[in-house]
Amino acid sequence: MKVLLINGSPNAHGCTYTALSEVARTLEAEGVETEIIHVGNKAIRGCIGCRKCKTTGQCVFDDLVREVSPKFAACDGIVLGSPVYFASANGTLVSFVDRLFYSTPGDKTMKVGAAVVSARRGGNSATFDELNKYFTISGMPVASSQYWNMVHGYTPDDVRKDEEGMQTMRTLGRNMAFLMKSIALGKEKYGLPEKEPITFTSFIR
Repeated sequence: MKVLLINGSPNAHGCTYTALSEVARTLEAEGVETEIIHVGNKAIRGCIGCRKCKTTGQCVFDDLVREVSPKFAACDGIVLGSPVYFASANGTLVSFVDRLFYSTPGDKTMKVGAAVVSARRGGNSATFDELNKYFTISGMPVASSQYWNMVHGYTPDDVRKDEEGMQTMRTLGRNMAFLMKSIALGKEKYGLPEKEPITFTSFIR
């Protein structure tokens, strides 16, 4: 099993990375392979809605999204990590995830998703909600912890001193590992849930 952890912070080893690393260490202890991918310092443009990916199977822009897309298609879980900017996620991360989720071919059903957010003080819950929506629109179970998946601090040392936050990260790692293993057993015994053809409703009459 493998989990991708996406670091949306411009700082490669800042507060968000510190939180993600605690999740990764716990997942590794549970026998799950992990990879942290740093996207927050890249020049990643947003989706332009060209829908080219629906015919080619990849995004029209040749950048980190294309590189990560096969890994996303193959992984069992993904953790989206972001610092809080104006009570929302880092814009670079949002552009990356918009295109990653839209352009990656294949069924995402029952991949496990989790969001991790880091703030000096406030705006965490709004950012947490924002990131979780990527999972709930994709048929992905959301891994939870003992509290909302957030840490507080202005520096990595601050975050490491946030004992409750770091414990929340470890609990998230254990819960995520358990959920992925349980889903794997369920797939083996029952298969994936039956899917109806997608129905699109227009409210414009």
